[in-house]
Formats: sequence, C-alpha cells, structure tokens
Amino acid sequence: MYTTGGRMTWLPLLAVLLQLLRACRTAPYSNGFFYHDIMNGNGNGEIYFNGVRLHVKALEAPIFAARGTNVTLPCHYYYEPRLSAPRRTRVKWSRLPVNGGKETDVLVAIGLRHRSFGEYKGRVHLQQDSEGEASLIITQLSLADTGRYRCEVIDGLEDESSTVELELRGVVFPYQPTGRRYQLNFEAAQRVCEEQDAALATFEQLYAAWEEGLDWCNAGWLADGTVQYPITQTREPCGGLGLAPGLRSYGPRHRQLHLYDAFCFSSSLRGKVYFLQHPHKLNFTEARAACEQDGASIARVGQLYAAWRFLDLDRCDAGWLADGSLRYPIAFPRTNCGPLEPGVRTFGFPSRHQKHGVYCYGMR
Repeated sequence: MYTTGGRMTWLPLLAVLLQLLRACRTAPYSNGFFYHDIMNGNGNGEIYFNGVRLHVKALEAPIFAARGTNVTLPCHYYYEPRLSAPRRTRVKWSRLPVNGGKETDVLVAIGLRHRSFGEYKGRVHLQQDSEGEASLIITQLSLADTGRYRCEVIDGLEDESSTVELELRGVVFPYQPTGRRYQLNFEAAQRVCEEQDAALATFEQLYAAWEEGLDWCNAGWLADGTVQYPITQTREPCGGLGLAPGLRSYGPRHRQLHLYDAFCFSSSLRGKVYFLQHPHKLNFTEARAACEQDGASIARVGQLYAAWRFLDLDRCDAGWLADGSLRYPIAFPRTNCGPLEPGVRTFGFPSRHQKHGVYCYGMR
C-alpha cells in the first residue's frame, strides 16, 4: 500500500494475492496423509493411490529359539485396496530396549540393498520370498538378542510398524557373589551374570521360571532395572503369609546406590559340561589347570545350569566352578543327593585350598 497525491492504493498488495492464488491452483494435490514423491509417482505431480492405506503385520505370539541357532521374525506388509503397480519402500528393523533408552538399529533395506548395524552386522538379512514380505533372519543367536523387535515399513512420509517378541529358551538362576547377600548395584549385576555365561533375566523370564517352580527369598536385579523375587511357598520372612504366591516387586531402584543380588538367565550350550575324571581331589588352582590340560576350561555357573536344564546333567559330586563356588547338578533326585527335587545344589564359596572335583566346559 502507498499514497499517490494523498490517496492510498492497494495495487501492489492485490498483485501479491493474485500470485498466491495462481500458485495454490497449480500446486499438486496432497491430502496430508500419504506422501507422494517422484520415485513413487508418474513424474507429473500426479498421485497414484490417494486413499490407499499401508498395513504392516508381524506375528503376535512370541517366537522361541535357542542360543546359537538361527531364527526368522516374520513380517509382511500390504496396501488396502491392493495396488496394481509396486511401490518403492524402505524397511527398517530395530530392537526395543527392555530397560529404557533408545531403540537399537538392526537392519535397513531398500529393495535388494540392505545394511546391518552393531552386534547384528553380518548376522542378519531380510527374507523377501513373497510379495510384501520383510521378515528378519538372525543367525547365531546370543543371549543379548532376546527382546521385542519392530518391523517398520516406510513409503515416503507414510510409515507403519508392528512388533514381534523373541524369547530364548533357557533357565533363570539366582546369583550372589562370595560373602554376604546384597552386594550388587545394577551394573555389577549385569557384569556378574555375563561372567557366568548368562545375562540379567527379563521380567518375562523370571515369571516363566516362577511358573515352573522357582522359589527364592532374596531380591535380585532384572534387566529392566526393577528388583523382584519369586515365591511359590508363602512364608513370613518372604512377604508374609497374607500374600498369595507370585513375584514380589520392589519396583525400579537406583541403579548405582541400591544393592541386591541378581537373577541371571542362561540358554542352551554349544559345548559340553562334564565332571572331570581325575585320580585326585583338587584345590581351585589345580582344578582350573586340570580342565585346561584336558583341552577345556573350568565351567561357569550359567553353563552348569544350562547343562542341567537342557541336557539332564546329573552328578552327585560337588565340583569347582569358575567363580570359586562349589556346586553339583541333580536332574534325577535320589537319597544322599540333596532335596528330593531337581536342581543345582550349592555349597557356596569354600576356601580355595580345599580339595574337590571340578566341572569343565569344552567342545568335545
């Protein structure tokens, strides 16, 4: 707006408004929901499938697998109504953390090209055997692979996703280091489980162990940072007689300041745990050396539990383990071998100068 001879004129402003109206009439239509780009259009600004919806479906039931094996996490996507021409899509798989924090990128794929990340590099690839399939294959499963995975399909700015749960078949065991109970903060609990060829158990794993009869009156860390313990037989020191059997929970605790035990989770083994046949009883140092001389290593606690759980390892002889504890596995209870129920018996952490047998772990 400006003045001419004392009068105001709106000509420049009207010119601007006319230009804006022309731009609006010539701009390509978009409903703000489905993204159109030149890769998925005809190059003339026309949208091929206004009103078509993208769907992504994964398996609702958990998938169970064993450590060291391969597994396929199914995922399929489709458009409704069905398209007559294929679309250029991007597929992304990620793992959702059990204890908070960011999702972990697993794999990203566009067409036949894909890229894997971190601990999954070289162990994952996409299965695309049928139209709309985007299943993830993970090879050489490790304990750290358990958890919930997200399958996300991206079409321009439109994306949909679905999740699938991967659970490893394994065994949960309570763990406390030498000395008194409740010495571990969260990071120390993670570390001691890893040292015993295990990982901190998830809530789902502890719950499954409780359903199978695990009863333990000491609280321990779980992978999500909560502290809980399983009770099958109610009693006064373990929450009182008035509470029903179940998981007792302290909820999330301070990960650096609060100290508890740990619940560890171990899965199936690639090697073998065995009681070393030796002419003499051995102290701890001798036991470790004897396993090495036999082409093996002294077994860890998680390995002994896995051998007992999956291979019915049964031996009524106490033996040294790598952490300095003394234990023995009973798959078939009998008199003179502890309680009349299966389990791994423990004598704690005796003096390392004492003479006992030893359990070794090797690939024989």
